[in-house]
Amino acid sequence: MKIVFATNNQHKLEEVRQILGDRVEVLSLNDIGCHIDIPETGTTLKENALQKAQYVYDHYHIDCFADDTGLEVDALGGAPGVFSARYAAMQHNDSVLSGSAAGKSHDSEANMARLLRELGDNNNRRARFRTVIALIQKVGNLNCVERINFFEGIVEGEITRERSGVGGFGYDPIFRPDGYDKTFAELGNEVKNQISHRARATAKLCAFLLNK
Repeated sequence: MKIVFATNNQHKLEEVRQILGDRVEVLSLNDIGCHIDIPETGTTLKENALQKAQYVYDHYHIDCFADDTGLEVDALGGAPGVFSARYAAMQHNDSVLSGSAAGKSHDSEANMARLLRELGDNNNRRARFRTVIALIQKVGNLNCVERINFFEGIVEGEITRERSGVGGFGYDPIFRPDGYDKTFAELGNEVKNQISHRARATAKLCAFLLNK
């Protein structure tokens, strides 16, 4: 079975491929010749995931899925949430900064620095990673009716007071999942790919694809 994952993020791609193994062949945007940076203008993870998947389906007419992930910190009212990837480039009114500050978009070090700075010495470090996957498939060969399904994965944990570990990506060095004394960046891919938010959402996706 072949399916497109609407991303060119190599970290995400490798993570999902490891989770799915040889049961599903996962193609990237680059594999199908899509080099555009698909906009993410939704206000929720679900909207963003669907927006990316819909773009690929509409332009390439191939079954595909897309994900969006957010880190939700209780003491920050659920921030950075849907803005997690570009948190350092956001103003407090949730608009993107212009000029040199905009270069911080998708900058993991800058994102973590802002999060730790805003959280400060607050003892409430509770947080969770949430991933939503949107899957679009063609049903039938004549009418090309599309079927949309969503899969969600959540992992609870806490924000550490400093970075720890060199593995993973994004906020992994400052997120410690419940039940573990190490951050995602310290646990390694083998463990992370069994317990992470993306692993849980992808497991649901895989079960659906293989049992439909």
